[in-house]
Amino acid sequence: MNLLVVGGGGREHAIIKKLKENPQVETIYALPGNGGIAADAVCVPEIGAKDIEKIVEFAKAHAIDFAVVAPDDPLALGCVDRLHEAGIPCFGPDAKAARIEASKVFSKNLMKKYGIPTAKYEVFCDAGKALQYLKDSEFPIVIKADGLALGKGVLIPTNYDEAAAAIKSIMEDKAFGDSGNEVVIEEFLTGPEVSVLAFTDGTAIAPMVSSMDHKRAGDGDTGLNTGGMGTIAPNPYYTADVAKRCMDEIFLPTLAAMRQEGCPFKGCLYFGLMITPNGPKVIEYNCRFGDPETQVVLPLLETDLLEIMQAVENETLADVEVRWSADSAACVILASGGYPGSYAKGKAMTFPAAYPDNVTCYHAGDKLDGGTLVTSGGRVLGVTATAPTLAQALADAYAAADTIDFDGKYMRHDIGRRALAVLEEK
Repeated sequence: MNLLVVGGGGREHAIIKKLKENPQVETIYALPGNGGIAADAVCVPEIGAKDIEKIVEFAKAHAIDFAVVAPDDPLALGCVDRLHEAGIPCFGPDAKAARIEASKVFSKNLMKKYGIPTAKYEVFCDAGKALQYLKDSEFPIVIKADGLALGKGVLIPTNYDEAAAAIKSIMEDKAFGDSGNEVVIEEFLTGPEVSVLAFTDGTAIAPMVSSMDHKRAGDGDTGLNTGGMGTIAPNPYYTADVAKRCMDEIFLPTLAAMRQEGCPFKGCLYFGLMITPNGPKVIEYNCRFGDPETQVVLPLLETDLLEIMQAVENETLADVEVRWSADSAACVILASGGYPGSYAKGKAMTFPAAYPDNVTCYHAGDKLDGGTLVTSGGRVLGVTATAPTLAQALADAYAAADTIDFDGKYMRHDIGRRALAVLEEK
């Protein structure tokens, strides 16, 4: 089989490596891919993830048997719709279903209409009315740009002045472009956060192993928010009781709501959850695999990924037994110095001759320059280890991370520390 994966980051590398395990897979094309992915797939750097028509043309010209559309932008732009029109089976939601991430207003209104637990909120398309509302609000408060904003469209002001500046930035200065035409202002929830990705064919659902992301740039959860500096799985806060409540109160009701709205969701549905004193609530939905959650979840998957994805496409997921390892996984992100602010690119990287069997290095932000891998992004690599215990997985991931070098290499040194503390209390 010839496969096509749209995207070019660490998430896509993890998907590609898992798809390669299927013996029927002959060639995987990555559009655009990256320097490290080139070791596992045929990269086509001249076709970007948002070049929908070129992606479809490529798929038809190269007799693609199955496609995976991984990033949010091409999903929201209707890449799956266009591939289906061309007769190419693929994994991912269509544009109508992708609104669950592409529009915060859509997702919040969906939760309100169908009684899915989430933070209280109001929607504004007028900056003046938003400011008036904020004058009587409690702080901290959460302000979200409606549309996609590369994971940066959420601000948490701690007082009115900060909130007013946030509204000006989003709605008047258009810091996130048209994504800021509307904003959602919602209450600030407290509690541990949990990420749960789930395979679904619109009716059946198979949740993946839970995970914990580490968003802040610095140790001790300090510094600016990033796309994620590391992850662990499973998340110790996600107990069996919490999982049952999530299935009954959030997961199944969300799928039913999407069917009722005429946009059934097929693909990977990401539930960003907070375990509040009043039970689990939805912080956000994503319409695709999370990054870097995918880098700790997929290494624990024992069932063939392509089989699952085809079952999602064919709406036969209920017939597949999705099995998971009982091990733990840890991913440490190696970033360019200065990220998520400005950072240098083009730094040559050195790697060990080989990694231990339980370690995988996923490439996120690099490219080939005359045969040498050099940095080309903020988050450059994700070093993942699996082991029977989280403590061992973390030790092995950090040990492997220390064997990789490039000028300005930066990483957090406390990934998983909170999770270990929770496990020690049990």
